[in-house]
Amino acid sequence: MNSEFTIAVHSLALLANLPDHMASSEHIAKNVCTNPARIRKIMSILRKHGFVRTKEGIGGGYILDCDPREVNLAQIYRTISNGTLKPHWCTGDPQDTCLVSAKMHCVMDQIFMEAEIHYTKYLEQITIQSVLDRIKQP
Repeated sequence: MNSEFTIAVHSLALLANLPDHMASSEHIAKNVCTNPARIRKIMSILRKHGFVRTKEGIGGGYILDCDPREVNLAQIYRTISNGTLKPHWCTGDPQDTCLVSAKMHCVMDQIFMEAEIHYTKYLEQITIQSVLDRIKQP
């Protein structure tokens, strides 16, 4: 799992908490505790997929362009991080005579694929608004 997903959810929850207000990449970065360039990269992806709008210049920044009650975390995950549960490297060698070494990669691929399906089904139940509601709980 990469941190871009968490940064995207944090940024969207922040914008949902500031309805009808722009937030600069610097403001979001300070809130997220990262650098503005990283925020701009993630927000660019979110903008391309219709989650946020931007305005350039003085007083510009990002504003939510979706209903936080309708956008679920699976949508964000698929946009930002789909497939990140599976590591880029797996143990074993498909050419090895040892059955464990030869088959481990295929078995682990299947396990990660199944985990991804269960994980996204879970994330479908959580909206940006419900994340914000959890944050606001005493």
